[in-house]
Amino acid sequence: MAEDGHKVILNVYDLSQGLARQLSTTFLGKAIEGIWHTGVVVYGHEYYFGGGIQHAPAGTTPYGTPVQVVDLGVTHIPKDVFEMYLQEISPRYTAETYSLLTHNCNNFSNEIAQFLVGATIPDYILNLPNEVTNSPMGALIMPMIQQLESTLRANAVPQAPQFRPATVAPASQPTLSGGKSSSSGVNQSKKPESQDGEKKNANVPPAVKPVGEQEKTPGNAVVKDPLGDARSKVQEEITREFAAIMATGTLRASEAAALATKKVMRRYGDTFAAMN
Repeated sequence: MAEDGHKVILNVYDLSQGLARQLSTTFLGKAIEGIWHTGVVVYGHEYYFGGGIQHAPAGTTPYGTPVQVVDLGVTHIPKDVFEMYLQEISPRYTAETYSLLTHNCNNFSNEIAQFLVGATIPDYILNLPNEVTNSPMGALIMPMIQQLESTLRANAVPQAPQFRPATVAPASQPTLSGGKSSSSGVNQSKKPESQDGEKKNANVPPAVKPVGEQEKTPGNAVVKDPLGDARSKVQEEITREFAAIMATGTLRASEAAALATKKVMRRYGDTFAAMN
């Protein structure tokens, strides 16, 4: 190793705090080891993507202790050159360009790892979005992923997601805008809704009714939320934690959201461990 070389390591965090490993087979139909977040440590700082390119002294990020540390190699690139490189790529890594599935913290880590040492981060991290979306229940959780993505972009408080599964409508099923009955008898109402009700449903896809309406419709063929009240309870706790952390004024919204999620997931992880 040259004297002027700088060690480059990858910190890998599991944002689910072990819950993904415990529950993924039940809820996704396949095993997922973790919900990965990564940061690259070099020059004594950890660099990561979340609402923009961010960095903090090594060991002080809000993600806690990494579950894995990967040695990526040694770089001989000076720190000032690396910082100029980050300035150049920063327009591609903003809150607006963030995508949970295609342009996230792991894609950022992979890009700067290639710049620093010519190496990529492990495939199992980069392939996680495909693992989730290609799972048997991937289509069901996509609306929640899209809602969370919009929330993080706006640096807003995470809210409990609406569960609107993308079901396939029979050919004879009426659209919400039509207001007429069909012979199928699926998801039909005996009478047209009030004018206010029609306005509320105007932006809902024809095959998907609002949650409350699904529950009231007899013989409803739409799959209900398999997680039910549990998801809402978890999201409410995350929201409370998020608000409390933001009130301290010490963290950015993206960091506060990650820390709030970690705290709540840790509590639920301890509960499941005790049950098992």
